[in-house]
Amino acid sequence: MFNKEILSNRLRELRQQNKISMQQLANSIGLKSKAAVSQFENGANLPSIDTLFALADFFHVSLDYLVGRSDDPQRH
Repeated sequence: MFNKEILSNRLRELRQQNKISMQQLANSIGLKSKAAVSQFENGANLPSIDTLFALADFFHVSLDYLVGRSDDPQRH
Protein backbone atom coordinates (compact mmCIF):
# COMPACT_ATOMS: atom_id res chain seq x y z
CA MET A 1 0.00 0.00 0.00
CA PHE A 2 1.20 3.51 -0.66
CA ASN A 3 0.21 7.00 0.29
CA LYS A 4 -1.54 8.82 -2.56
CA GLU A 5 -0.84 12.23 -1.03
CA ILE A 6 2.89 11.54 -0.74
CA LEU A 7 2.99 10.34 -4.34
CA SER A 8 1.26 13.54 -5.50
CA ASN A 9 3.58 15.77 -3.48
CA ARG A 10 6.78 13.98 -4.46
CA LEU A 11 5.90 13.97 -8.12
CA ARG A 12 5.20 17.72 -8.04
CA GLU A 13 8.39 18.41 -6.07
CA LEU A 14 10.56 16.34 -8.39
CA ARG A 15 9.09 17.97 -11.48
CA GLN A 16 9.55 21.47 -10.08
CA GLN A 17 13.08 20.79 -8.79
CA ASN A 18 14.04 19.62 -12.27
CA LYS A 19 12.33 22.64 -13.86
CA ILE A 20 10.19 20.46 -16.12
CA SER A 21 6.72 21.45 -17.28
CA MET A 22 3.83 19.04 -17.06
CA GLN A 23 3.82 18.80 -20.85
CA GLN A 24 7.55 18.02 -20.99
CA LEU A 25 7.14 15.29 -18.40
CA ALA A 26 4.14 13.82 -20.19
CA ASN A 27 6.05 13.74 -23.48
CA SER A 28 9.14 12.23 -21.86
CA ILE A 29 7.34 9.27 -20.33
CA GLY A 30 4.85 8.62 -23.12
CA LEU A 31 1.66 10.12 -21.71
CA LYS A 32 -0.84 11.65 -24.11
CA SER A 33 -1.19 15.01 -22.39
CA LYS A 34 -0.20 17.17 -19.47
CA ALA A 35 -3.68 16.59 -18.03
CA ALA A 36 -2.58 13.14 -16.85
CA VAL A 37 0.37 14.63 -14.97
CA SER A 38 -1.91 17.26 -13.46
CA GLN A 39 -4.31 14.56 -12.27
CA PHE A 40 -1.46 12.61 -10.66
CA GLU A 41 -0.17 15.74 -8.90
CA ASN A 42 -3.64 16.69 -7.68
CA GLY A 43 -4.46 13.17 -6.50
CA ALA A 44 -7.42 12.92 -8.87
CA ASN A 45 -6.01 9.84 -10.59
CA LEU A 46 -3.32 7.26 -9.91
CA PRO A 47 -0.63 6.34 -12.43
CA SER A 48 -0.48 2.78 -13.72
CA ILE A 49 2.38 0.60 -12.53
CA ASP A 50 4.10 1.11 -15.90
CA THR A 51 3.80 4.89 -15.50
CA LEU A 52 5.13 4.69 -11.93
CA PHE A 53 8.20 2.84 -13.19
CA ALA A 54 8.64 5.40 -15.99
CA LEU A 55 8.41 8.27 -13.48
CA ALA A 56 10.91 6.67 -11.10
CA ASP A 57 13.32 6.01 -13.99
CA PHE A 58 12.90 9.52 -15.38
CA PHE A 59 13.67 11.18 -12.05
CA HIS A 60 16.32 8.60 -11.04
CA VAL A 61 14.60 7.78 -7.76
CA SER A 62 13.43 4.52 -6.27
CA LEU A 63 9.85 3.45 -6.75
CA ASP A 64 9.57 3.09 -2.97
CA TYR A 65 10.53 6.75 -2.56
CA LEU A 66 8.08 7.92 -5.20
CA VAL A 67 5.12 6.14 -3.60
CA GLY A 68 6.04 7.03 -0.01
CA ARG A 69 7.31 3.66 1.21
CA SER A 70 10.76 5.14 1.84
CA ASP A 71 12.22 8.56 2.53
CA ASP A 72 15.44 7.62 0.72
CA PRO A 73 15.27 8.63 -2.95
CA GLN A 74 18.33 6.54 -3.86
CA ARG A 75 17.95 3.28 -5.71
CA HIS A 76 19.57 0.30 -4.03
